[in-house]
Amino acid sequence: QVQLVETGGGLVQAGGSLRLSCAASGRMFRYAMGWFRQAPGKEREFVSAISWNGGSTSYLDSVKGRFTISRDNAKNTVYLQMNSLKPEDTAVYYCAADMTTSWGTPREKYEYDYWGQGTQVTVSS
Repeated sequence: QVQLVETGGGLVQAGGSLRLSCAASGRMFRYAMGWFRQAPGKEREFVSAISWNGGSTSYLDSVKGRFTISRDNAKNTVYLQMNSLKPEDTAVYYCAADMTTSWGTPREKYEYDYWGQGTQVTVSS
């Protein structure tokens, strides 16, 4: 069993920055982690993923160059640094854990086993 808790969401103006954190507890932190988001009336979509050792990362095209995923395995925490935020980035952001993948960066919702409760990010224009 793995528990995931996201923090760091909030309200920011367009062009601003936020850093989301996701703290994991339960099992040893040797698995791939991902960030997804869901805007009102839309499907939950992949944002970014990172392999267990941080050596591989993957991003949604629309966030490349603006968002950076990282992890600190000593703290069992994964981060999403979001810069140059746009109103279209407004959504609830979820972190997720893929217990069966260590070296990859899964992009599909069904590949993930555990999810956090989500944190709201609102970007005003």
